[in-house]
Amino acid sequence: MGKLKPVSATATPRGQKRRRDRPKGPVLDSSLRDSSSAGPARREKQSNGSSQGRDHSDEDVLTDDCSVSSEDEADDMIRNKNDAFDEMESSCSFQRHVSRILTIDEVKALAKQKSKFKWEMPAEDIPKSKWVGTGERIQEAYDDLVDVKGKLRDHWEKTLSDNFNSRLRFFSLCNSYRDIMHCNKKPFYLKGSKVDSSTMDAYLMHALNHIQRTRDVVIKNDAKLRNDADTDILDDNSYRDQGFTRPKVLFLLPLKSMARRLVKRLIQLSPLTQKDNAMGHFKKEFGESDDEDEPENPSKPADFNLLFAGDVEDHFLFGIKYTKKSIKLYSNFYASDIIVASPLALKLKIDGGEDIKKKGSAKEDSDFLSSIEIVVVDHADVISMQNWSHLHAVLEQLNHLPSKEHVASVMRIRPWYLDEQARYYRQTIILSSYLTPEMNALFNGLCLNYEGKVKLVTEFTGVLPKIQLELRQVYERFDASSIGESEDARFDYFCTKVYPKIQESDEGGVLLLVSSYFEYIRISNFLKSQEASFCRIGEATSQQDISRSRLWFFEGQKKILLYSERSHFFHRYKIRGAHHLVIYSLPGRKDFYPELVSMLGESANPKCNVLFSRLDLLKLERIVGTSSARRLISSDKSMFVFC
Repeated sequence: MGKLKPVSATATPRGQKRRRDRPKGPVLDSSLRDSSSAGPARREKQSNGSSQGRDHSDEDVLTDDCSVSSEDEADDMIRNKNDAFDEMESSCSFQRHVSRILTIDEVKALAKQKSKFKWEMPAEDIPKSKWVGTGERIQEAYDDLVDVKGKLRDHWEKTLSDNFNSRLRFFSLCNSYRDIMHCNKKPFYLKGSKVDSSTMDAYLMHALNHIQRTRDVVIKNDAKLRNDADTDILDDNSYRDQGFTRPKVLFLLPLKSMARRLVKRLIQLSPLTQKDNAMGHFKKEFGESDDEDEPENPSKPADFNLLFAGDVEDHFLFGIKYTKKSIKLYSNFYASDIIVASPLALKLKIDGGEDIKKKGSAKEDSDFLSSIEIVVVDHADVISMQNWSHLHAVLEQLNHLPSKEHVASVMRIRPWYLDEQARYYRQTIILSSYLTPEMNALFNGLCLNYEGKVKLVTEFTGVLPKIQLELRQVYERFDASSIGESEDARFDYFCTKVYPKIQESDEGGVLLLVSSYFEYIRISNFLKSQEASFCRIGEATSQQDISRSRLWFFEGQKKILLYSERSHFFHRYKIRGAHHLVIYSLPGRKDFYPELVSMLGESANPKCNVLFSRLDLLKLERIVGTSSARRLISSDKSMFVFC
């Protein structure tokens, strides 16, 4: 399979065989589209408020594909000799990335997932952090927008004036087309609105630039084929410029309020205008006021008020389509350039939703995910508090061969799509405020970009200095040889070493924190089997039971309160009546630790015990600091005290 040949914007491709009996070169002819075979043309509004299914006019259906909307537009692009940043130039990151043809040995090496981080570079503007990467070292970051098309570049230079260099640095990282793991992003709800906005601007700029270049390549090739009806595109790989379907960018977010922020900024960063009626519907469904303007709950922390301001629904899925002059929201999935979704909504879409449970119902196809080339998972830490398996299932579904034809001409499809290698060309960007083992597993197992990976590594100072209460914090290390054995080892240590002491003590007020739902159920069943005096608050506990449990614990009617991290995340209760904090498993969010310890403030004799193993390094270093965590992990001792 030959490499793609760069073709200038004005020259006629050389060395092609002519076929006089051939009709006009094949393009994506939208007039051939039948709405019944183009995938779901509409999506009925769900009971929870999510909607994709707006009625589409004939114009919308007939412009679903990437073909030119007018001959003048394409001809203008062909004749435009002032565009010095032609997408066909080999120096263009986009063209370099999509034109690469992998060898069989390279594909086998990627499938083995054995790449190692072997180089590093400083992460400017991020304290005590550095980028580490696989593949070839990134030589230097761009100091301008040299790789961006003219209209976009001009618009961004006018729009982005504040903190522009920070945006450019992360944009250049995105523009390298490598998989990126940025797990020390300071989110907007932790008073990091400028940093968060700069990061979001950077990946939105990258996505817009990718869509613009994809569209321009198709339009120019369409014009060339129209002007030369005898061109045989089978002999020129430069005309293989498309995927199986149109959507190229997927944004995955946990909450509607975050999707509203993203779409609002996406429109601001685009030089085009949007349809007023679609925007009105979007504001009605997602809200139009800034989340920061909503009244705060004085009894909750400031970050909680900012995070859960606005619409916190976790079910939404819609498409965004770019045309010559406008941005169209709620476009047909197969007519869209961008898909914005929550993992939950997209997982239900893939599975067929509730209709699949009905006898005889047909499962809706998810072929619109077959040609996704950029995936951005933002606020992955919040997604981890919902259901991480949904995100994992969605990423596994990307870049599969479509179940049926969606109008695209096979002769125009890029060779690596046909060879089922699209996942090796897909760029995945994961953004979070902290790192978890699940994120690491997803990044290592499902992100296989041939360009390589880039990951942020940070040295933490810890949050112990934030604790104002004077008490001994006893850290107890148990042995666990592997991740598979760690849960059983933790449970055995609690049952044999920790619980007997709680049982023997006459003192109540034991606040027992667990970080996962599995641990919550397991410990709850154990306490029941021991006929222990306990109550519990989990993410699924009713408000009535929560109020009852808090009252019983405060009045001392129940000795133990079993409390989950997810419940604290979604409610941030201030538990009263606690005298002894037992952390069965460390919280993922480091700021929760001083909050939980502060709940011992009313106790005359506060105590704190923390269980951990060598496999808890990621959580441990965020709380006690990287250097202290390494000592706790490597020491011959198993008991440590912080005062």
